[in-house]
Amino acid sequence: MVTPVRVVIALCLVAPFVAMLWVSSYAKADPAFIGIPFFYWYQMLWVLVSTALTMIAYQLWQRDQRGRKAQKDGASR
Repeated sequence: MVTPVRVVIALCLVAPFVAMLWVSSYAKADPAFIGIPFFYWYQMLWVLVSTALTMIAYQLWQRDQRGRKAQKDGASR
C-alpha cells in the first residue's frame, strides 16, 4: 500500500542516487571551497546528506511500522 509516508521514505532514499548519477550538474571545478574543487566537495557533502536522509527514512519507517502494528492489534480486539 502506497502512503504519503512511504513516498517520503522513497524520496529520501532515491535523492542521493539521482544527485550522484546526474554528473553533469557537478562536473566542474568552480566554485572551490577552501581550495577544494566543487567536484570533490559536492560529493563529500552528499555523504553527509545521504546519511541524514537515510536516518530520516529509517525513523519514518519505524514509525510507520509501529502505527501499522497498533492498527492491526486494535482491529483484532
